[in-house]
Amino acid sequence: MLKQQARLIATGVYLLDLVLVSLAFFVAHLLRDELLPAIGVGAFEKGLYPVERYLPLLPLALAIWSVLLWSSGRYRSHRTVPLREEAIAIVRVSATSAVVFALAVWGFRLDERLLGDDRISRAWIVLFALLAGLLVLAEKIGLRATSRHVRARGFNFRTVLLVGTNPAARAIAESIRGHRYWGYRVLGFVAGREEASRPAPEATPLLGSVGDLSRILAENVVDEVIFSVSRRELDQFEDLFLALQEQGILTRFALNFFPHAQARVELEELDGVPLVTFSTSPTGAAKLLLKRLVDLSISTLVLLVAAPVVVAVALAIRLTSGGAVFFRQTRCGLNGRRFTLYKFRSMVEDAHERRHEVAHLNEMNGPVFKAKNDPRVTAVGRLLRKFSLDELPQLWNVLKGDMSLVGPRPPIPEEVASYQRWQRRRLAMKPGLTCLWQISGRNEVDFDRWIQLDLQYIDTWSLWLDLKILAKTVPVVLSGRGAS
Repeated sequence: MLKQQARLIATGVYLLDLVLVSLAFFVAHLLRDELLPAIGVGAFEKGLYPVERYLPLLPLALAIWSVLLWSSGRYRSHRTVPLREEAIAIVRVSATSAVVFALAVWGFRLDERLLGDDRISRAWIVLFALLAGLLVLAEKIGLRATSRHVRARGFNFRTVLLVGTNPAARAIAESIRGHRYWGYRVLGFVAGREEASRPAPEATPLLGSVGDLSRILAENVVDEVIFSVSRRELDQFEDLFLALQEQGILTRFALNFFPHAQARVELEELDGVPLVTFSTSPTGAAKLLLKRLVDLSISTLVLLVAAPVVVAVALAIRLTSGGAVFFRQTRCGLNGRRFTLYKFRSMVEDAHERRHEVAHLNEMNGPVFKAKNDPRVTAVGRLLRKFSLDELPQLWNVLKGDMSLVGPRPPIPEEVASYQRWQRRRLAMKPGLTCLWQISGRNEVDFDRWIQLDLQYIDTWSLWLDLKILAKTVPVVLSGRGAS
């Protein structure tokens, strides 16, 4: 029953979000076409197409917002999530939606197809994202205030029973007591089979031992039971789990006996078999799909815009040093998958055979070779490397799906073979054209710091982080900072 109520509430909030986003769609058009010109803001003039002409874009906007809101976890229970954290998530969704919407409109030329020209207002797109974000945030603040008011009057509380009296169980009880607005009350502790001699916790009553659980459930209202017990005791609780399921009581486990300092823990199901999943890289299908769509949109746009540059670079390589225009090399991608990486050739053709001649020039610690004055680099190649133009063909790798625009740089197999165990985690995400290392000075950063930046990216990844890295990459590339 409680799960059905939670789903119903989540569905209601989702539908309300769609209504608010739709409202922002129309209000933004009104502001841009009527209010701003009327009050003389900047150079805004009337002249937008009627809002009816924009209507075909509304399903696209709703689809983008739906994916971003669901992937941000907005429709899960947020009793224990601080408002500041939720507000930041909504701001990121709003900013990301503006970028993705603009990329979709201009990348797929929807403006020309729907309006016949490119007169979709950029100011309208920004206003739309800003208003939608403000409305959704205001809704969240209102829902929170209402929930807290209701709980302050003694309603909408969930009663929790803790099985176990170990430090982890006591920490859970302390957190619940310190955050009344979460809407939980701790009924008390039940001692595990190995905890009979442990003294009773302070402030929260010890209601008995595991053998008394049936009586405790019969005499009290219990919405949830949280088990915080040792691994040795798990097998002894099988009958209890079944009994709690039969009574429809939500049961949770504190996985304090698993080492997961870095991993995110999720419960999944495989053909009816429950699985506890420990993941150290992003796994959200909706987020990764959106990342892929951004990759395809931006890569296609850049290749079209940079086509003259690609031709000019190819001619320069052919005319100055002869031989092949492209350099192909086997690299390691997601979880070690091998693929062929493409670059413009920036070295002499026999560079690989001469690698032992320049081994003493290596300026990078670890298994990576980096040298600022590598004699194998051609004159044209030095210019290409300075501004990262030799990387342009890797956009083809992005389109193929071997790489992403943002991610750890793809290593060669020989480097991977020399990795320490902790360093292999950088392969847990699809490699990219740019990354935190790229915007942190590139060859000015040593190998260990490079790996740490890659792991930081994996641990904190979001589409918003990708967009920030892409934006910061542009000035770094144009200035040639840290290149060799």
